[in-house]
Amino acid sequence: MTTIGIIGAGHIGSQIARAAITAGYDVVIANSRDPETLSDLVAELGENARAATAADAGAAGDVVVVTVPLNALDQIPVEPLAGKIVLDTNNYYFERDGHIEALDKGETTTSQMLQEHLPTSRVAKAFNHIRSEQITTDGTPAGTPDRRALATASDHADAVEFVTHLYDELGFDTVNVGPLSESWRVERDRPAYVVRQNAEELTANLAIANRIA
Repeated sequence: MTTIGIIGAGHIGSQIARAAITAGYDVVIANSRDPETLSDLVAELGENARAATAADAGAAGDVVVVTVPLNALDQIPVEPLAGKIVLDTNNYYFERDGHIEALDKGETTTSQMLQEHLPTSRVAKAFNHIRSEQITTDGTPAGTPDRRALATASDHADAVEFVTHLYDELGFDTVNVGPLSESWRVERDRPAYVVRQNAEELTANLAIANRIA
């Protein structure tokens, strides 16, 4: 049984946990407070879920989801995530995170920032351009006409392969954006952001995105 560690138990993290449990994964989830504050969520998720600290969730996960505000990336534990695929759900909200010059200038991406923080992990973009509640409601079986598609990006082929498999299990097709340096195409204020689209439409929206929104 694959275990997914989730660091961040907000709207996206909790919905990924629900979807993962339904798909048959074990889940270990953490927030920025005491694990006991997640008792209601864990009770809802059932016996295949438990709460932990961020370090313990990272250590327990075969794959780890990082879903915290961008300004908290430096608090993500590095060593427990070494050698693992790490899914980054982040978007840059300067109103929340403060202005980051390299992002404002289009010199890097949020996923590249996480990859730099986790040099021994294999980061992939995932779940950042879908509304959290739709993670558990919009999935449909493979082959469904007009099936919703989600994007991923990574510098590591096995990370893209995992995200593609996970998306399919949860009911979504996948469009591979390419390396992390291209992950800006699916972030905030771009045509592909929080829009319901099939694979063909998503591919077209990625292509017309502007680097500086």
